Order: sequence, then structure tokens, then C-alpha cells
Amino acid sequence: MADPKGFLTTGREVARTRPAGERVQDWNEVYVPGSLLPIISKQAGRCMDCGIPFCHNGCPLGNLIPEWNDYAYREDWSAASERLHATNNFPEFTGRLCPAPCESACVLGINQPAVTIKNVEVTIIDKAWDSGDVTPQPPERLSGKTVAVIGSGPAGLAAAQQLTRAGHTVAVYERADRIGGLLRYGIPEFKMEKRHINRRIEQMRAEGTKFRTEVEIGRDIDARKLRKRYDAVVIAAGATVSRDLPVPGRALAGIHFAMEYLPLANKVQEGDLTVAPISAAGKHVVVIGGGDTGADCVGTAHRQGAASVTQLEIMGRPGEERNANQPWPTFPMLYKVTSAHEEGGERIYSVSTTHFEGDEDGNVQFLHLVEVDFKDGRPEPRPGTERRIPAQLVTLAMGFTGTDQENGLVTQFGLELDARGNIARDADFATNVPGVYVAGDAGRGQSLIVWAIAEGRSAARGVDRFLTGASALPAPIGPTDRALTV
Repeated sequence: MADPKGFLTTGREVARTRPAGERVQDWNEVYVPGSLLPIISKQAGRCMDCGIPFCHNGCPLGNLIPEWNDYAYREDWSAASERLHATNNFPEFTGRLCPAPCESACVLGINQPAVTIKNVEVTIIDKAWDSGDVTPQPPERLSGKTVAVIGSGPAGLAAAQQLTRAGHTVAVYERADRIGGLLRYGIPEFKMEKRHINRRIEQMRAEGTKFRTEVEIGRDIDARKLRKRYDAVVIAAGATVSRDLPVPGRALAGIHFAMEYLPLANKVQEGDLTVAPISAAGKHVVVIGGGDTGADCVGTAHRQGAASVTQLEIMGRPGEERNANQPWPTFPMLYKVTSAHEEGGERIYSVSTTHFEGDEDGNVQFLHLVEVDFKDGRPEPRPGTERRIPAQLVTLAMGFTGTDQENGLVTQFGLELDARGNIARDADFATNVPGVYVAGDAGRGQSLIVWAIAEGRSAARGVDRFLTGASALPAPIGPTDRALTV
């Protein structure tokens, strides 16, 4: 146990963010550099090393949280990094982007603020990179087997790294011009600077993983030919079909999916563009969708100089305390103020968009909405509450409905789909096509980054067993009974 009295003597303290007025002037990460180091060992000491660590169950990766908390408390950063990497290939990603269901399951959180698990995690991995503890781990020998991984998001990268380390020759195919999937083009720079992706890619290259960018399986390469070329295939193409809003005026110019808007801002940061073709500069911006992607649109609009930013959510405002139907240690739906919300803008709950209004040139100018009440699980308009708000740029951030079935990948492989339109798979993450596996959002549906990495690791173990008859890759430690559900 770290500090036997730490949870009694030390209060919760989290990483400090830079002033909102300062950080909206740049695209750097929002946290004050180095602000965690003076406090993180004491924060790790708040861990009670519970007899039954429910944080393990809260984390899909099964991270060994009490163990690396103990090492962090003792400032044994090398040992902490080893324990962290035992279950997580990319803790610098999860430490910045994960909503931390582990903290919701923390036993201390029953009657006190939970341990700052996420902050401890990111400190450990950042220290590991700074001290040179993160090095390539190439296999001792090659198996002679080849694997293609389709998609380079967190699921695909995790599967590729595990399979490469198992001795297989792995090639990752990515349809974009850079590796990283949603990590690269869906996550704004202010949430995670892309240098974190770049150095992991270099580590993976040094281990032997090959990368092929600007190649879309199903369009540029027939999926059937790919299957014949490789001994196994892992599909980690994500759930890339955005949920649309089919209301009058949807065809007006200035209404875009979030994943049309966000990647362009990231391409400016990569140096590909001088100015984003879709920009919020000087415009009244409306973001439809109250989740993390919506918050990313809000933060991006602030940095582009929006005249105003309004975020709409059809559901009611969540409470700040757990509901009775979301007891500990489940992950509760709570009112959350992200760094983007701290920077300004308005959030409106319990409203539904009825239609858009444009000018004579066909550009959106206003959004018409109505307040709603939920009856039998469905929203019903509240009479007399209709109004309109200025909207010169609208981003649709209402989630994703499944994997792309129009590019040929699903039909060319002959894959079966489940009731939700995701690629069906069994407990080993194998599809109905022998040698073809699926991991992450493509099989699970839209989910969290920790689930993506966990499924990538699990699929890699399934592929390894398929190719060799057995696997030395670690078995999943987290809540694998939920591996095939959302």
C-alpha cells in the first residue's frame, strides 16, 4: 500500500489548466506543463490498495492501478511504467483522452473524491518517455506469418504492436495520409498534441511494423485480394458513418458533420493548410450534440475566433450527483465541464432542431429549435417553446452509426453484420470469414479509447492463436464478459 493514511490526510488535486483566455490563442495542450509533478506522488498515495480493486473492473484494459500507484508514490517511475505497459500499449493516449471509468469505480469514491488515476497514469508515461524507459521491443524471432491490419486508430495500432511483438510480419493500412485514425484527425491538438502519436509510430517502426498510408481497403485494394496476400487480417476501420439530422434546410451550405470540420483544423496544425476551408472565424456557431466530439467542436470554434458558440443537447442536463439507477461502481452520466466549456459559449439542454433557415445564397443563417420532454423514452415537443438562434456554421456531433458499408470492405470480404450494423464476431473477435478478425468500433460500435485498445489486444491474441495454435500474448484482464457489448 502506498500511504496507509494518504486517503485521510491528502485531498484530491488535479492538473492545472492554463487560463482560458491564454490557451484559446494557441493549439497547445490546455494543461500547465509540469504542474503534476509536485503533487502526483501524494495523489497516488491516496490509493487504498483495496482488497478488491474495483478500478480494475471499471477499466476495460484491466490496468494494474494500485500497483503503479504504489510505485508512483515511491517515485519509482521505471517500475511504474513497466506495470502500466503490462496492460496498456498507449497510456499517453488514454491518460489524456479517456473519460476515466476507473475513477468512477474507485472505492475511495464511495464517500470521498476518487483517486486521480488518470493524472497519475499520464505522469508515469510522460516520465517514462523523458527518461528513455520507452524503447522498441522487437521480437526475438519471426514466425513467418503475415498479418494485415486495416485502420490505424487505437484498436488497429494496439493489435499491430502486439502481433509484431509476437513475431508476425504486420502491415497497417490507413486510408488517410497519416497514421493515427481518429487520434490524428478527430482529436484536436489542444486535447492531445500529435507528437505523442509520432513517437509511438517510430517505436512501432523500430519493432518491425510496416505502415501503408493513403490506401483504402475495399476501394484501392480489393479485400479478397488482401485476404489471399496475408495469413490473417484484423479489421479496425472504426465506426465512421456519422449520424445525420434529416430536417428541412439540411442541404444549406455551412452545415457539416463534426468529422468534416475537425480534421481540417488538425491539418492546419500539421502544416498542410494555412487556413481551414471550414472555419468558425467570425461566425455564430451551433454544435448539435452534447458529447465529447461536440466539446471538441466547441474548443476548435473558440480557437478559430467564433463570434459565438452554442451547443445543443436533446437530453436533459445531467445531475452533478449519481442517480439512484447509476450506483457505484458503474460509470454515471454526470454534468461535465470540459476545458472547452470553460473557455466560453452556451449549452442548451432538452431541445430538438426542427429546421434550418438560410439566406438567398443558400447559406445557413438560423437554426430553429423547440424544447422537448421525454415520454416513453421519446422526445415530444413542448408547445409554445419554438425559437430560432443565429447559426452561420453548424456542426453535427451526434455520434456514429456503424462502419462504412459503401466502400466495398464488408461485401468484398463477405462479412456478416450484427443487429446494430456492426461487423459480427465471436468471443475470439473472429468474423464469419476464417482468418479475418475485427476489433474496436467496427465490431463494437462507437465506444471509448480504452475499449478500442483492449479489443485490439484481445483480437491480437485471437489472431496469434489462429496462426500458431497457441499464444503467449497476455490474456485480457479487464471486464471481458462485456467485450462484445456496448
